[in-house]
Amino acid sequence: MKHEWRKKEKTIYVPKTEPELIHIPEYKFITLNGEGNPNSDFFSECIGVLYSVSYAIKMNLKKLAQKPENYTDWTVYPLEGVWDISEKAKQNFDGQINKDDLVFDLMIRQPNFVNDDFFNEMLEFTKKKKPHILLDKIKFEKITDGKCIQMMHIGSYDNEAKSFEQMEEFANTQNLVRKSKIHREIYLSDFRKVPEEKLKTILRFQLEN
Repeated sequence: MKHEWRKKEKTIYVPKTEPELIHIPEYKFITLNGEGNPNSDFFSECIGVLYSVSYAIKMNLKKLAQKPENYTDWTVYPLEGVWDISEKAKQNFDGQINKDDLVFDLMIRQPNFVNDDFFNEMLEFTKKKKPHILLDKIKFEKITDGKCIQMMHIGSYDNEAKSFEQMEEFANTQNLVRKSKIHREIYLSDFRKVPEEKLKTILRFQLEN
């Protein structure tokens, strides 16, 4: 049976529109880091190469006669981004974020049965089929977010500050401490097709243990 994350992992990917405490275990991701404005062509290219590798992994595993142990077909996971600002911007921070100063790690989660060897094979496959200079920067990593606060943000990305205020207020009421200003966003909507006011984005930040 096909693994559909929206149905099988609702706790992770279908949170409420109010803050909640959650523990995120270790997952496997293909990742690509960069910096700059998310409205740039470079950012779009980063997304494109990540999806190219993700679909190469999915479709080629599906064709294999000898499947990996515990294999099941799956819906490709959503794009995620971990966001920070550059060290230079931190030194001169005045409370306002310039999008050109953003630093990001974009990623797409992979099922547990995907291993390093198959990732490397599919990366080389993608380089031959859809060559792009950014493919040389893609990595296969295990990432654990651990104890976090998350919520569903509906609307423009530019209005996320209001949701983060709610999340930090919730943390305070629970005597919890935000680990850093770095945060994760999980994009459940395609901004090219969905009206800005209906965009769905999971916002998450880590907590001190």
